[in-house]
Amino acid sequence: MGHGHSHGGGIPAGSAAVRNKGRLAGALALTLAYMAAEVVGGLLTGSLALLADAAHMVTDAGGLALSLLAIHYAAKAPTPGKSFGYMRFEILAALANAVVLLGVTAYILYEAYRRFLEPTEILGWPMMLVAAVGLAVNLASMKLLSGGSSDSLNVKGAYFEVFSDMLGSVGVIAAALVVMATGWRWVDPLVGAGIGLFIVPRTWRLMGEALHILLEGTPPGVDLGALKGEIEAMPGVRRAYDLHAWTLTSGFDAMSGHVVVDDVAVGPGVIRGVRSLMKDRHGIEHVTVQVEDEALAAEAAHLPI
Repeated sequence: MGHGHSHGGGIPAGSAAVRNKGRLAGALALTLAYMAAEVVGGLLTGSLALLADAAHMVTDAGGLALSLLAIHYAAKAPTPGKSFGYMRFEILAALANAVVLLGVTAYILYEAYRRFLEPTEILGWPMMLVAAVGLAVNLASMKLLSGGSSDSLNVKGAYFEVFSDMLGSVGVIAAALVVMATGWRWVDPLVGAGIGLFIVPRTWRLMGEALHILLEGTPPGVDLGALKGEIEAMPGVRRAYDLHAWTLTSGFDAMSGHVVVDDVAVGPGVIRGVRSLMKDRHGIEHVTVQVEDEALAAEAAHLPI
């Protein structure tokens, strides 16, 4: 019988995130340079909005560092014990980023509630100046990460965190202006809570994407029912079954399946056809195809799972 396996010349060392390693490193350097100043500024001014922004900045630093660590491990060569290497590290990092960010948001909401009940003194001008510097740092980091956020879930997670901090800085500046102009201290916890609530849907979506990959979900844009029909329309193919498509890490999808033919002699041609179909229409090059006749397919149908 026939068996075909192709992954475009070997499993790549790393993933789509590797191309963005320099971007992540630059964003981490900017974040670390400002992180300490924003934490101190939040404590000195007594602003919850600024502390919320500072908490997200601390989370950014950890998330960016985790992302870089994930890329380091993802680039390691496969071993007999880990045939795909450590490529899933990237997805685990994205999931960890989402979980931590949701935890920080929960704390900020609790602190906002507490401060609504007991308003605290706020220093408007220092609060605004620290936030303005933070806004500049966040915009620079966003520019670094924007180019890689579309092809790497890991980079997307880091981008979302920096994006949320940018919005937080804008909110803190607005809150500082209102506090200085009116003395309404309740605006500060209101903005802090708003910062937390704004990022929840995006973070939840990121978590869902990471879990979808970890659960071997079908990549977006791949319809297994339609794919089955496309393969069965090939000359010499009787039917296709047990088709699977999944994502190993961002930018690296895989597919496997069984194809039943009338004559196994057409096996090589069928394998080439499936490879071309997956590459040209779905961008998937890691393809494993088992070509078999009805007798072998019947045996497989009775094998225990």
